[in-house]
Amino acid sequence: MASLADIARFCDDLLRLHGFPDSNRALNGIQVDTKSDITRVAAAVDVRERTIAGARDRGANLLIAHHGLYWGGLQPLRGAHLRRIDAILRAGLGVYAAHLPLDAHPEIGNGALLARELRLTPTGGFGRHLDVEVGVMGNVEATPTLELVDRARTYAARYGGQVITSAIEQGRRTSRWAIVTGAGAASDSIAEAAERGVDTLIVGEGPHHTAIEAEEAGIVVIYAGHYATETLGVQALAARVSETFGIPWDFVHEPTGL
Repeated sequence: MASLADIARFCDDLLRLHGFPDSNRALNGIQVDTKSDITRVAAAVDVRERTIAGARDRGANLLIAHHGLYWGGLQPLRGAHLRRIDAILRAGLGVYAAHLPLDAHPEIGNGALLARELRLTPTGGFGRHLDVEVGVMGNVEATPTLELVDRARTYAARYGGQVITSAIEQGRRTSRWAIVTGAGAASDSIAEAAERGVDTLIVGEGPHHTAIEAEEAGIVVIYAGHYATETLGVQALAARVSETFGIPWDFVHEPTGL
């Protein structure tokens, strides 16, 4: 048995949580406390009504998530927000969230694990956010870009995702790639890719204009789904907690379709 405080200290240290730059709305760490010993862990990409119910139905009393409760900022306790809070408290569920620190971790981070799934080997960081890099990058022997698209499509399908891409010329090959999971396609990531010689950028999603910016910069963007690209980190973190504290865990799979 272990307390939530014990598990949180372990996760905080593993992810180097303290001082890691992130949005204030991420509210990394314990979001909802519980005084009960933790007997089962559930992992989910998002804290939402379905994952709260899934954690409860699996007998978990700790939910570890990538996207926590407070992405909407300050909200009145009404509607869906109230229902989530009420369900968490009724279930006696603790909630722990880790956003960018989980994206960036070199072993159990979303970027590093997605690279492994796509049979790519990172050689460094990518995706500058203040003074940290939240993604990964590397080189690959000239590989048909459409082959990488197929790998991404096979992976995303496991998690209910669909892959789309920016324009790809016939016979194009990838030599230098980068990954930023989730909402990884933005003007600044396209600019960074161009600056660092990246020819293929793999992300979860991005605004419409990024496909145009990428094409004009000679970069292909593979949009593999926000949810699908961020399923791996929370599972790996829950598995580490399970190994360390001898507590069983489950993954609550509730894809958003995005």
